[in-house]
Amino acid sequence: MIRIGGWSRLSTCDWPGKLVATVFCQGCPWRCGYCHNPELLPVRTPAAVSWAQVEAHLGRRTGLLDGVVFSGGEPLLQRGLPEAARRVRALGLGVGLHTGGAFPRRLARLLEAGALDWVGFDVKAPPSRYERVTGLGHAALSARRSLELLLASGVPYQLRTTVDPELLDGPDLAALDSWLAGYGAPPTHRQAVRRPAEPRAGAA
Repeated sequence: MIRIGGWSRLSTCDWPGKLVATVFCQGCPWRCGYCHNPELLPVRTPAAVSWAQVEAHLGRRTGLLDGVVFSGGEPLLQRGLPEAARRVRALGLGVGLHTGGAFPRRLARLLEAGALDWVGFDVKAPPSRYERVTGLGHAALSARRSLELLLASGVPYQLRTTVDPELLDGPDLAALDSWLAGYGAPPTHRQAVRRPAEPRAGAA
């Protein structure tokens, strides 16, 4: 139903204040240089886990988990996401989504259907820097529309930005805060970019 690149059976950090299972969906249209999960970028990589396995696990954890977070990759790439969300709800669990907003029409359908209980929205940059971060010229338009839809929906959310000093500087972050303030939105939660540890001198 959805292509899953991996999952976490138990997470305390993917939905603030909630105990969740996190499903990492395979595929993303953007190419952010600091991507935390580059193995999830290719769309056609075979699934590592089946939805049936995930659903069976969730059924055994009823009463223990608060919800499921669909992360990625970009989960909105999965056409089966609405059905997966429906099945999670049928188990009595909440539905969270991590997204960069690459597919505003698909996000709109989920929001209009009341399928989401919380959204972690990755605001990559102020609009003028989106292409620099994502590698795609139209990414800012998609992200802007998705953000507008989310803010108008009333669904609880957290806005986050990964700060790569090679891509975003102080004035960029100030421009980002100013842009969001125009929507009445708070500044984003900032997280530092994670880079692979440098090998020690003399290490094999």
